Amino acid sequence: MKQFKWLSSSFMGLMLVSCVTINIYFPAAAAEEAADRIIEDVWGPETQSKEQAEPEQQSLLINGGQANLAISVLNWVVSPAQAAAATPDININSPAINAIQAKMKTRHASLKAYYSIGAIGLTENGLVTIRDAKAIPLKSRNAVKGLVADENKDRNALYAEIARANGHPEWQSDIQSTFARRWVSKASSGWWYQSGGSWKQK
Repeated sequence: MKQFKWLSSSFMGLMLVSCVTINIYFPAAAAEEAADRIIEDVWGPETQSKEQAEPEQQSLLINGGQANLAISVLNWVVSPAQAAAATPDININSPAINAIQAKMKTRHASLKAYYSIGAIGLTENGLVTIRDAKAIPLKSRNAVKGLVADENKDRNALYAEIARANGHPEWQSDIQSTFARRWVSKASSGWWYQSGGSWKQK
């Protein structure tokens, strides 16, 4: 009886796991790699990658011969083809994405100096903002405000286009969150970023 109860509960658990696997989920690791490629292209050789995201490890612990039975059931429920199909890559090569990326790369030449002196910084939602207007010469403030506004417009468009190019508009917020972390991770030493509502310097 105990064996039957274990088999029933294990089978139901594996069915739940299989359903989660078959559904297309947000590929966080692939999104980070895609974000890094874009950031490195936009920012150039000064980008750093000191923080390496550690893949999450999940394990299902079942003892003895029960493990073989559970694995057999899982293999029957989820075919290798289904498992492969549920692990998408991130496409970042659409014409719209390339055009936005090119504009951001050109603009960075003008923004870079203001990152370095702390006049602008990276926000927690993957955008940029003016952090210290006094650090910007008065005659240049309007121009810098325009650069920041254009940068944020393109960043928002970039996140939306990546989600759209991959056929999952609902991924936009996840993509934006991923980029928010990677902008900070790739930022040069001395640049400022928001964390927990306060400013910090790398």
